[in-house]
Amino acid sequence: MKLKILFRDDQNKIKTGRLLKKTVKKAARHALEEEKFERDVELSVTFTDNEGIRTLNREYREKDAPTDVLSFPMYSMKDGDVPEEDGTVVLGDVVLSLERVGEQAKEIGHSFLREASFLTVHSVLHLLGYDHETSSEDEEMMFSRQREIMKGIKVK
Repeated sequence: MKLKILFRDDQNKIKTGRLLKKTVKKAARHALEEEKFERDVELSVTFTDNEGIRTLNREYREKDAPTDVLSFPMYSMKDGDVPEEDGTVVLGDVVLSLERVGEQAKEIGHSFLREASFLTVHSVLHLLGYDHETSSEDEEMMFSRQREIMKGIKVK
């Protein structure tokens, strides 16, 4: 599987660089591999701040509050609804509030990179059709997959 990520930085509060991008790509790749998604993949990852993600959350989810990550899937992926075209699958968009990543890392006692990895895995699972907001069973399934996938990511 080839993985291409188009990165965009729409914030100026936290410096981004190769290490963050490499960590996000590693987490996304690991999640896709663990989910046995074998096709070539392209996705976009936008780094933003709390105000930027709050604007998107309000516009697309009608929730006027910042959040840590948003996922915008290109396909529903529910019940095997996967793209039929040959070639690279454009899975969708991930938007990460780096400001919130830092806050949560501090609150939980994780490193910034570990929290960014966790939220990337969370978002990729959403792109693959998982949804923790539909039922308690779906929530448990998604969170269980997150825990399993994170075991294989060596970021402290």
